[in-house]
Amino acid sequence: MTVAMSQTPGGEDQGAETSRQPIGAVDVFCGIGGLTRGLRDAGIAVGAGVDIDPTCRYAYKSNNSGTAFIEADIRDIAFDDLDSYYAEADYKALVGCAPCQPFSAHTRRSQASEDCSLVDEFARLIQEGLPEFVSMENVPGLAKHPSFESLLEILDDLKYHHDHRVLNFCDFGVPQRRRRLVMVASRGGPIALPEGNRHREAKVADYIRGLPPIRAGQTASDDPAHTTLELTPTNLARIRQSKPGGTWKDWDKELVSPCHTRTHYPAPYGRMVWDEPAPTITTQFCYYSTGRFGHPVQDRSVSVREAALLQPFPTDYLLVDPDEPLPLCRLARHVGNAVAVKIGELIGNSLAKAAANA
Repeated sequence: MTVAMSQTPGGEDQGAETSRQPIGAVDVFCGIGGLTRGLRDAGIAVGAGVDIDPTCRYAYKSNNSGTAFIEADIRDIAFDDLDSYYAEADYKALVGCAPCQPFSAHTRRSQASEDCSLVDEFARLIQEGLPEFVSMENVPGLAKHPSFESLLEILDDLKYHHDHRVLNFCDFGVPQRRRRLVMVASRGGPIALPEGNRHREAKVADYIRGLPPIRAGQTASDDPAHTTLELTPTNLARIRQSKPGGTWKDWDKELVSPCHTRTHYPAPYGRMVWDEPAPTITTQFCYYSTGRFGHPVQDRSVSVREAALLQPFPTDYLLVDPDEPLPLCRLARHVGNAVAVKIGELIGNSLAKAAANA
């Protein structure tokens, strides 16, 4: 089934980059472009990104010149709709990260009961187009889900070589303890993900220490993405008593609620630590109460810009449309849902190595 896809007015999205490239890619569930940017950093030409969320368009297009943004539901797309965006590439790659909230451990739901139809749709596109390369990134829980097992069976039936593992991104230079399932596949020969190095952990300080200080609820004058939510008086009192890497046990007794003592998860209301990787940047990082998202020394949650740097997007990655600024919580969803840029580059390098050896 084909669809007339919504594209940027003026014709700028009508095709992919025109120079011939060894590998061309289309990024489905592209969001604001973390995977796309990483692939481009690895030298892969990304012809288009596909996402159902129109609010991702500004960041995706503003930071990935020459790459189309296609606003569409993957269920309405056939591989033929994407074929022109590969331009003159020698090899085609289909990459993506299906929205992960339905499979997330934070939902505390049974894996078997989750709706994994978007993974099934991704598999359908592979069957239709038989791209030379495939990659998927998602939460670890997906590895045991029937839809992922079915995807691997489809790859086997189509004679793909593949490798998949749950990676801790801090072992690959990402300043964040973020465990994700990463899969790469090739029709032309063996392909493998690299081994991580647990001794190369990047630190929070390396990425956000130099940003200008702001207060809770404030936005920096020179960067609309360096912004945070205001704290209630109670939470302001709590963060002032919070230690980097600490818990609610650091507070005065009158600040502790009964719900804190009943949980086995002590991280809510915590601060990050300068000399360690950050915790997983979730879509809720803007809320001080949802994890160890407090700034190491300032009395606030980390800003949207700081969270983006920990993903780690480039320092100049545009996130806020000056003509249509989004609510801070929506910006947080954009950043938390993104594929870490360095992992996109890792994936791109794995594909490029396999292409060179094909």
